[in-house]
Amino acid sequence: MMDRAKFRPVSRRAVLGGLAALPALVPRSFAADVLPPSRAFLRPPPPITAADQVLNVMDFEALAREALPPAHFGYLATGVDDDYTVARNHDAFSNYEIRAHRFVDVSRIDISRKVFGMRWASPIYHSAVGGMRAFHPDAELAVARAAASQSIQVMLSSASSTDVESVGAARGAPLWQQIYATDDWAVAEAVVRRAERAGCTAIALTVDNRGGRNNETLLRAMRVDNRTCTDCHVNNAHDLKNKPMYSGLDLSRATTHTPLDITPRYLDRLRAVVKGKLIIKGIVTGEDAALAVEHGADGVVVSNHGGRDEETMRASITCLPEVVAAVRGRVPVLFDGGVRRGTDIFKAIALGATAIGIGRPQIWGLAAFGQSGVEAVTQILSRELAQIMRQAGTPTLSSITPGHVIASAWR
Repeated sequence: MMDRAKFRPVSRRAVLGGLAALPALVPRSFAADVLPPSRAFLRPPPPITAADQVLNVMDFEALAREALPPAHFGYLATGVDDDYTVARNHDAFSNYEIRAHRFVDVSRIDISRKVFGMRWASPIYHSAVGGMRAFHPDAELAVARAAASQSIQVMLSSASSTDVESVGAARGAPLWQQIYATDDWAVAEAVVRRAERAGCTAIALTVDNRGGRNNETLLRAMRVDNRTCTDCHVNNAHDLKNKPMYSGLDLSRATTHTPLDITPRYLDRLRAVVKGKLIIKGIVTGEDAALAVEHGADGVVVSNHGGRDEETMRASITCLPEVVAAVRGRVPVLFDGGVRRGTDIFKAIALGATAIGIGRPQIWGLAAFGQSGVEAVTQILSRELAQIMRQAGTPTLSSITPGHVIASAWR
């Protein structure tokens, strides 16, 4: 019997890297034969001049790299240490295969989703990304306008370049506000109050930024960037003191983004302050998910911060099933990390996710084409999601069940 372990599929990078190492005498036809069909067409494509010419979400990454200064792209791309968790976030989706069903009426596909009583056009939301002016002059305003055109929910970072009031006006609908609470309770309370005055209906507390991180890819990119940092960062400062959300606040006692003493007692204290929905972002285990719900969380986000804060090498999608099991349907389980295709969204929903956040992809689109680029990213993902739903025989998101995915036989 064939040993499948000896024939595991390899990544595009491994294929191309292996070809580069072959002797020059290898016939060109051989190189073409080992490439998948999507890579065998080797003629250079015409230059991309508009967002609607981009074929898939990953192609926006290369466009963003070309558009951005090295340090800014490095900040976006970086993970921790060797970036393995960043890579695992997407690669782990291939651990799951989708079971297709034929005898179902899929003449109408509905990808809408109801979250916290609000009907969304799709299960996609824009996850929190700080400092968007580093990627495009229109910054968070472009993302908010794109979200308005696509009926996409926005989770605004408290490290945003633009104030919450202006972003909310551009979106034309209530935002969710992500917060870095700092280790000064007075700052945490003030940020919550400001967000709620601006009409935010949910506060998302990030709990995975645990005091320092080794972002080597960013540091390497900074070394090859010959610009003057003060052109972008006042006084060469990258901390919260220069962010609009913290304007006017006394940050003299705040020493770190996230308190290192977040305990269930801290969650109780925050729950007493937050009037709307309380979301806990950065949950990767069932135990923590259960604690969050027991102490007042209205929702949790399965997230490892895009691999930017930890090098556990556990992908978000790997963590999702145990969190869903621990929550037991009591609150929505949101998800982010490594989503690049509509099939990724399908798999996350099948494993129990209510909604799916996108981080880096929205910024790739923003950096490349501004608002139209952000719109194109969500349009591509929505189109791909609808396509795989037809093949799987699932006309609605609620018809997607755990039985629609199985562990890959190749892993």
